[in-house]
Amino acid sequence: MSDRRLRVGFIGAGLMGHGIAKNIIEKGGYPLVTIAHRNRKPVEDLVQRGAKEVASAAQVAAQSDVVFLCLPGTEIVRETIFGENGLADELREGMIIVDTTTTFPDASQEMAGLLEKRGVAFLDAPLGRSPKEAEAGKLGCYVGGPQEAVDTVAPIIGCFAENMIRTGPVGSGGTCKILNNFITLGNCAVIAEAVAMAKRLDVDLQTLFDVVSSSGANSRMFQQMMPWSLNGDSSQLQGHLETAMKDISYYSELARRTEASSFMGSSVFEIYRYANNKGYGRSFLPVLSGIMADLNGDVVQPLDTRK
Repeated sequence: MSDRRLRVGFIGAGLMGHGIAKNIIEKGGYPLVTIAHRNRKPVEDLVQRGAKEVASAAQVAAQSDVVFLCLPGTEIVRETIFGENGLADELREGMIIVDTTTTFPDASQEMAGLLEKRGVAFLDAPLGRSPKEAEAGKLGCYVGGPQEAVDTVAPIIGCFAENMIRTGPVGSGGTCKILNNFITLGNCAVIAEAVAMAKRLDVDLQTLFDVVSSSGANSRMFQQMMPWSLNGDSSQLQGHLETAMKDISYYSELARRTEASSFMGSSVFEIYRYANNKGYGRSFLPVLSGIMADLNGDVVQPLDTRK
């Protein structure tokens, strides 16, 4: 069967998932079926673009050949597949599940083993970049799993990702993503502390931006973090602080399970846990600079726990 005729199911049309599903429909021309999200607006938009909405994950599986998941974390992935009215109720031999969630590698391997017994392939395919790149179809995707299944879904992934890297067996995609997240989130934490220190030292933030932008300390994260500190625009890095805490907790758990030293990992986790405990879980990453400054009694931009 031609890949153009593959029926695609999509579960998780949220901040990241909407752009992925939209591009599967519009760039790839694939028929797509989805289910309601806690925010109705993205699903309603997909339906207007030609998607079909059904009532349960089981119904998604019944009407799909390939199902993409884009969910908040490991346990929700497990529940969506194996829970009541889950995908497993209607899975058929030859189907493929592509999990774009940042799922813990051990869990991906466990679920892949259970699904393999039913003739269903499971790929862990976590994503790089942000919802902005998801809408533009310019994500990165790191895919672990059987080569034949990867080859089958590669044209679909190409609709929303400009870079697809095959990482190895199931679980390797998640492992690479967790390592990447540690570097990314650690970088954001360092930038946030530097901005907070700049405020304490009465350094003009525009001057700091100009200095770092022209030096070896410059980075994509710095360029995406600083607009909020300069003018209150957090839209350049639309990752929630609650998601960041979850992602860095996976890194900490990998370190614990392998008995590896993790001095920086522990510190970075505590920074994100503090931000979440203070009620800023739904704020975007750039706001971390203001949260760090607030510890010193300084203000970068007004803080709002509702955003």
